Amino acid sequence: MARIAGVDLPKRKRIEIGLTYIYGIGISTSKQILSKLDIDPNTSTDDLSETQVNDIRKVIDNELKVEGELRTEISMNIKRLMDLGCYRGLRHRKSLPVRGQRTSTNARTRKGPRRSAVKKKGGATKK
Repeated sequence: MARIAGVDLPKRKRIEIGLTYIYGIGISTSKQILSKLDIDPNTSTDDLSETQVNDIRKVIDNELKVEGELRTEISMNIKRLMDLGCYRGLRHRKSLPVRGQRTSTNARTRKGPRRSAVKKKGGATKK
């Protein structure tokens, strides 16, 4: 089993798809890496030789930000926006949609499940 950037690549998957299990590598980046190293994208992750795995590891380490380093950078960017107090930072702070989406309906992913209003029991009053 190949282990690259702290992630175990899945067995019996094409290497082109297997590389996308690493945070920060999508399908297009995966294709670029494989074309640079002249590795067939249809090769199974099990069939890679140690030299090929090492070459992939070197390219990812030298040229890309992935996993922990990328997550840290993204969280620091969000924290910077929140500290500045700009509009996007305020939206992050209130956990509302940041990019101009409507919130009167939808936005349930950011806002969380609906909270139902508490209703008072209505009845006749005694005198």
